[in-house]
Amino acid sequence: MDSPTPKRRLSCPDRESAKALRSSLILQPKGGSPLLMLSLEKDGCRVYNPADDTVYETKSDLSGYRFVASSGKWFLVIDSRMKLYIIDVFGEEERIDLPGLETFKGSHFKIERVGEDKIRHVAFRTLSRTDPSTAEDVRGRLWVEDKKGGDFVVLWLFERSNYIAFCKKGDDHYREISTRDGVLGELRGVNDMLLKGYDLYIFATRGFVRHLDLSPRHDGFIDVSEKHSFPRWLPPLSRDEMERINKYKIISCIESIAVVTSSGQVLIVVTYELTSKDRVFHLYKRDPQVLYPTTYDTMFVEVHSLGDEALFLDLGITVPADHTLGIEPNSIYFTRGDRIRHRQTSSLDICVFSLTTKTVKRYPCLDASNIKDAQWFLPS
Repeated sequence: MDSPTPKRRLSCPDRESAKALRSSLILQPKGGSPLLMLSLEKDGCRVYNPADDTVYETKSDLSGYRFVASSGKWFLVIDSRMKLYIIDVFGEEERIDLPGLETFKGSHFKIERVGEDKIRHVAFRTLSRTDPSTAEDVRGRLWVEDKKGGDFVVLWLFERSNYIAFCKKGDDHYREISTRDGVLGELRGVNDMLLKGYDLYIFATRGFVRHLDLSPRHDGFIDVSEKHSFPRWLPPLSRDEMERINKYKIISCIESIAVVTSSGQVLIVVTYELTSKDRVFHLYKRDPQVLYPTTYDTMFVEVHSLGDEALFLDLGITVPADHTLGIEPNSIYFTRGDRIRHRQTSSLDICVFSLTTKTVKRYPCLDASNIKDAQWFLPS
């Protein structure tokens, strides 16, 4: 990234323990460097670069958006009127307008607007209506092809709804992925989901993984889930960790999923927040040597190392480590665990966890800032 000219300083109460933050126009960063999109309580949005411990302004005013998901330099955002867009955070007003939420075509209900900033669901058979939802209730995922004019896939859902809505480039409406009707019992519901290209992985509420192919060669999508998926139970923790849990009591236990890009292996990631400064992570994969051909049962084995890769939980993927880009090997980049399914006990915790040393690195000046939300992203 070129050295920008300071414009004005952001307030940082903890100036003695952290570098002063500079606010300036953000230029195109080095491709692949990890950055943080910060949503501030009162001062709009900023981008934080850990490499120089600096907060930058964006070229465009993005204060009216809530950031839902990202893919490279592109973000899926929603405004207060519940309108979705894809924006280039480094571009000058570069924005892709998406179909309105009310264009959703479902099998059991439709979406109608309530004023300018709320929507609700109306059942086709009974005409019953749900309580209104706002932009804060929308969760989603995004994938944008890494070339100019490339394809994209957008996913969104409301937490207690029985569907995921999706569209691709060129669509004028959203189609339905049912998460209940017509779905096997063990694959129903959504605890978390990730999108890698046209592959959608849904971590169902019973702990199994559903795999859907959304590629253009299919009319909509097809289910390519494996018969042997993750069971609901997890292996026991070590005696030392059990003692720590009993001592501190768990603030929160969060489960999510990720895809290790080198092999396409789906992992279960479990993090325990023991105190506000103490967090541990465990990675698990299915044991390919222990499969039962007539049942869904399988065994778990713990993954103790990601090797020369780093896991970005906001994106649900791993990428090769690269010291020149500031990507630390065998590490987990974390902000919060309820990116898809809201949990009252989850809280913002911007950190990098080393699987090698079992230690957490945080950013003191960001802790002192008035940050409402944050997401790691990897601009291409």
